This record gives sequence, C-alpha cells and structure tokens, in this order.
Amino acid sequence: MDIKEIQNLIRFVAKSGAHEVKLEMEDIKITIKTAADNVLPESQTIVQHLPAMPNAAVPSTPVVPNTVVEAEIPATTAAAHSDSEENDPNLITIKSPIIGTFYRKASPDKPAFVEVGTDVKQGDILCVVEAMKLFNEIESELSGKIVKILVDDASPVEFDQPLFLIDPS
Repeated sequence: MDIKEIQNLIRFVAKSGAHEVKLEMEDIKITIKTAADNVLPESQTIVQHLPAMPNAAVPSTPVVPNTVVEAEIPATTAAAHSDSEENDPNLITIKSPIIGTFYRKASPDKPAFVEVGTDVKQGDILCVVEAMKLFNEIESELSGKIVKILVDDASPVEFDQPLFLIDPS
C-alpha cells in the first residue's frame, strides 16, 4: 500500500463519519481515528509498519517495528482563498519555478521590479528567487497588468507556489 492509497483511505474515512477504522494487511497495520461526530476538522492517523517475516533482510533505511506516525488531514479553510481576485478565472497566476527566497528587488537599495498596477510584457523580470546563493530572475510568461503580489519580500517560497496574479486583458 503506497502513500497515495493511505491518503485516499484517510479522506474516505473522514467523509464517511466513522469514528475508527482498522486495516491489517501482510506488512502494514493502519488505524484511523476521527474525532467524535466529526466535531474537529482534523483526523488522526496511526500507521504501524510490522515486519513481514522475523528473519527478513535489513532494509537500507532502518525501520523501527511498531513505529507510530501521526498525520493530519488539512482542514479546508475559506480564508485561504478569501479574496475574489484569487478566484477570478480571467487572471493568470505566475508560480515559482523553484524553491528559495522571494525578493521583489535586485538589491535593497534598488526599486522593486514590479508593483501592483504595473504593465508588464512577456519576458519582463518580475522578481528574483534566491536558491543556494544563486539569484534566479523570474520573467513574465505573458503581457498584462500586475493585479496582486501574493508573497512578501524576503519570504521563503515553495516550488509551484503562486507569486503574482496578472490580468492579461
């Protein structure tokens, strides 16, 4: 059973209203417990890996039998996408192509590359993302107007994290 199947099982149990589900297979034992009457928005999961055979070969990554791992189902919040701008289907989202630190300026004494309301052309530099001491310029993929800057200056960003909203009209 892979992690995707476990995540799907957790979602299914959370939606079903069941309070506890136990699943035992050859090499894995899963117990999923949800809050009574689903009062809480999160579920608790306990995953135990049991050895398939007592004399099994030692894996390259040590696994401790009966290890308890707790995972949470993320609660859906309306606050995450509360702005109507972010839900506008006419806006294009520019996302970070790498993990790093987001900077709106080339250096502290320089002006920001773009501000809200700035008209940009395809290829214009929107920001830089610093990763491992290298500053990667993030260019606009299209022409349009900057509607919203979604990340604060000098903040860490993840791969594929939305950075800007652009109105292409």
